[in-house]
Amino acid sequence: MSKPLITVRDLSIGYGDTTLLRNASFDVPRGDIFIILGGSGCGKSTLLRHLIGLETPLAGEIRIAGIGAPRLEGAAPRFGVMFQSGALFSSMTVGENVAFAVQEWTHLPPEAVSAIVRAKLALVGLEGSEDKLPAALSGGMRKRAAIARAMAFEPNLIFLDEPSAGLDPVSAVELDELILALNRNLGLTVVMVTHELESIFKVGKHCIMLDRDTRTIIAQGEPQKLRSETDDPRVRRFFNRETSIPQWQ
Repeated sequence: MSKPLITVRDLSIGYGDTTLLRNASFDVPRGDIFIILGGSGCGKSTLLRHLIGLETPLAGEIRIAGIGAPRLEGAAPRFGVMFQSGALFSSMTVGENVAFAVQEWTHLPPEAVSAIVRAKLALVGLEGSEDKLPAALSGGMRKRAAIARAMAFEPNLIFLDEPSAGLDPVSAVELDELILALNRNLGLTVVMVTHELESIFKVGKHCIMLDRDTRTIIAQGEPQKLRSETDDPRVRRFFNRETSIPQWQ
C-alpha cells in the first residue's frame, strides 16, 4: 500500500485555554475522499484550518506528503481550498477570482492566465462564466467557481469546507457528482468537512467523527460500515439521525 498523503499524530487543537480536539491521530490515503464529520461546535472547520496551515496546533504533528504542516510563508505541497460559502471576491468577476492566485504567485503572461481560467471553469461546468459577477450566479454555481479557483494550480489535494451547505437538493447532488468526477478522473485527494448525510454516503470513502463533549475522535472508517456496525450510541444517532431527547407521551 502507498504511504498516506496526510498523516496526523497526537494532534491537539484549540484557542488559548480552550481545547477543541485532543490526541487525534488519523491518516488520509492518496486518492481518497476523506470526510471530517460531527455535530455543531466539535471543531471540524478548525481542524481543517490546522491541516491547511492557517492555525498552529497546541500539540502533535501534521505531515502532508511527508512534509510538515504547511506554513504560509514557506514552500508547501500544492493543494487547493474551498472555504465555506465559496468566499469569492464579490467585486471581481468569476474569471478574475479564478485568476487571482495565479497572477499573485506566477509571472505567466495574460493569455496563459486566461487559458487556465477557461480550462478550470470548463472543468467544473461553468464555461462562458468568466465575465459574470458572483452575485449573478446561483449558490451551486458559486461553489463550483470556488472549486475552479482552488484547482488553478493543478493540485493533487483539495480541501472543501461544507461544500453542500445551503444548496437545494438538486444542486447538492450535482456538486457531489462533480467531487466524484474530480476524484475519479484526476486522481484528486479530497478532504471534506460536512454534516450532510447524503453527501457522506455518496462520496465518502473514509471518515473521522469528532465529538464535542469528549473532544476526541470517536469513530473512523468507512461511513457505510460505521452506520451499520457501530456500537457507539453517539455514532449511531448521527448516522441514523436519531435524537437523544426523551420522547414524552
